[in-house]
Amino acid sequence: MQKNSVKNTGMLFLAALIWGFAFVAQSAGMEYVGPFTFNAVRCTIGAAVLVPVALLFKPENSDLEKEENRNTGTTWLARNKILLLGGTLCGIFLGVATNLQQIGIMTTSVGKAGFLTALYIVLVPIAGLFFKKKCGVAVWIGVVCSFAGLYLLCMTEGSFQLATGDLLLLGCAVVFTGHILVIDYFAPKVNGVWMSCIQFLVAGIISAVPMLFTETPTWESIFAAKLPILYAGVMSCGVAYTLQILGQKNYNPTIAVLILSLESCFSVLGGFLILHETLSARELCGCGLMFVAIILAQLPGGKKSNE
Repeated sequence: MQKNSVKNTGMLFLAALIWGFAFVAQSAGMEYVGPFTFNAVRCTIGAAVLVPVALLFKPENSDLEKEENRNTGTTWLARNKILLLGGTLCGIFLGVATNLQQIGIMTTSVGKAGFLTALYIVLVPIAGLFFKKKCGVAVWIGVVCSFAGLYLLCMTEGSFQLATGDLLLLGCAVVFTGHILVIDYFAPKVNGVWMSCIQFLVAGIISAVPMLFTETPTWESIFAAKLPILYAGVMSCGVAYTLQILGQKNYNPTIAVLILSLESCFSVLGGFLILHETLSARELCGCGLMFVAIILAQLPGGKKSNE
């Protein structure tokens, strides 16, 4: 495995770990504020946290480039149009997906919500075929193993009946698929930290508009949810989503989603460690299948095409 591949895998793994443990914070925050308020505040915090980091990662133009920009009169907007486009598109997809997820969680079981949201595991490789993102046989076997593992992990009651909230979560999985593919396209072309910062600004605006019309947020309620919101804003948004963008750079999107799907395993682990919940044999088998999927995806020959 190449050095860059190991680095990307590590960043995606850490992102999944942070998202998994963020589930407790996300659920707790909903006791004080509405879904749009929660997402609007967390995304705004995520963008604010990334601003100083993005300034540190500000790309330095060479003297020749600076001279060329002065001679041609190239504006900052013209030089960064790809960055702005990528960040805006990522923000739109992220804002829509997270709000669909947040509302869906309110109307269905947590296990079913996790399973339906993670269907992007199947949707990404299928969609990738249309963009010539081919995978080896080992990766496709890993997709099947991961899908089966998710079912065992999330659908603990064994029932599967679709309701209104479930349809919202299916839509969330579709939109997250688009988000992953947009990142795959733009991440190699732009500064990942800056694109992440822009996406949170856009996602925050998308959440704030319906918040103003459908909810009545107060500073008291937001302050009461300060710890869950801060974790979701700083760690889940500021850190984890940035790691996703950096980790997906020049990395096969199908393998990326397999690693990111470990979020479900880590959420169960978080419940075990923090909430002292027990792990059933079914859940342990589900986690085991998902980890097998990740190992298969990393085997030589699994990454048929990362281009």
